[in-house]
Formats: sequence, structure tokens, C-alpha cells
Amino acid sequence: MSKTSKTDWKRLTEMEDDAIDTSDISELDDKFFQNAELLIPAKQPVTLRIDEDVLVWFKAQGRGYQTRINKLLRHYMESQVTKR
Repeated sequence: MSKTSKTDWKRLTEMEDDAIDTSDISELDDKFFQNAELLIPAKQPVTLRIDEDVLVWFKAQGRGYQTRINKLLRHYMESQVTKR
């Protein structure tokens, strides 16, 4: 069973950061960051068919073009997830 959110997401999206009350959220101290773990998703090799000119452009930017493509895809994915 899923419940529909009654949150006014449009209003929250348009809200300025300084208008959000964060007084009930404790600050993250040095101890928190000493114990924190950075979880980086594993890379998965895939075959991806993209337009030749797009690939040429990315490769022309130098080493790390696959990482840059991944970053752009992640940015797009995250922007879509927050819209839901």
C-alpha cells in the first residue's frame, strides 16, 4: 500500500533556503566526519550507442571523458529524482 504525500512540493521548491527553519537539526561536528564513510557506487561496464559527434566532442576534452559523461548522466538523474 502506498500513501500519497500531502506535502506542497511546489511551494517548498520555490522557498528560499533562509526561509527554512533548521533549528531542530543538530550541526555535524568533527566526530561525525571522522566516522563517516564515503560510498561510491561501483562502475558497471556497458556498451552505449551515442552519436559519433557527441563522442568525438567528449574525447576532444582529454582524458576522463567517460567520467565526465557519467557526471552529466548522474546530474540529470538526480535532477529528475528531485522532481518526483
